[in-house]
Amino acid sequence: MTEELPELRAADADRERVAEVLRDALAEGRLDMEEFEERLEATYKARTYGELAPITRDLPVGQVTAPRVDMVKRPEPDGSWASRIVGGEGSSTWSVAVMSGFQRKGRWTVPRRFNCFAFWGGGEIDLRDANFADREVEINCVAIMGGVEVIVPPGVEVVVRGIGIMGGFDHREEGVPGEPGAPRVIVTGFAFWGGVGVERKLRKADRLRLREERRQARRELREGRRRGRG
Repeated sequence: MTEELPELRAADADRERVAEVLRDALAEGRLDMEEFEERLEATYKARTYGELAPITRDLPVGQVTAPRVDMVKRPEPDGSWASRIVGGEGSSTWSVAVMSGFQRKGRWTVPRRFNCFAFWGGGEIDLRDANFADREVEINCVAIMGGVEVIVPPGVEVVVRGIGIMGGFDHREEGVPGEPGAPRVIVTGFAFWGGVGVERKLRKADRLRLREERRQARRELREGRRRGRG
């Protein structure tokens, strides 16, 4: 069983944990930019723990280990806001794009403060499927000749406090009251010749569900009209 563990599928949170080790190594001078970009690309392409492990093996705190397999079936989260505010430290705390891009999306835990930096590049921070470390989280964005897009789900309150110089922050989603129990997302930071966008979007599954509900409603309406004519 132990030999099979490296073939377990890695999650977005596992890839982001490895990416954080690489960013720390770049900041400390352990990796040059070329090595960093090569390893980061390999990280986001990795599908299993076996593929992730070699990427940070020669770096401090770089050993990737497969998680313990829990064979006990547990209740699935019910999707409520209460179930999505989980506490803890968050899956990752920062992302960087230097003449490149980053994405933070899928099932991850947003920390109380998430920092991101885009220079001649762009990034996307998608909170639609995310859990939250606290009822109030801060997304701090620095965009210099680049851009960052923050995507929030319906029901979340948004507050924008960023400063723009020859750039700007999107305030269109402010002023919408949050649902009871929903988190509050504060977008802060600085944009110079760049921008930070904030957009409210449904998850794909929710869009498909609503589309099917509308189709069903149209079918029922047509059937009702036919019965009325008969």
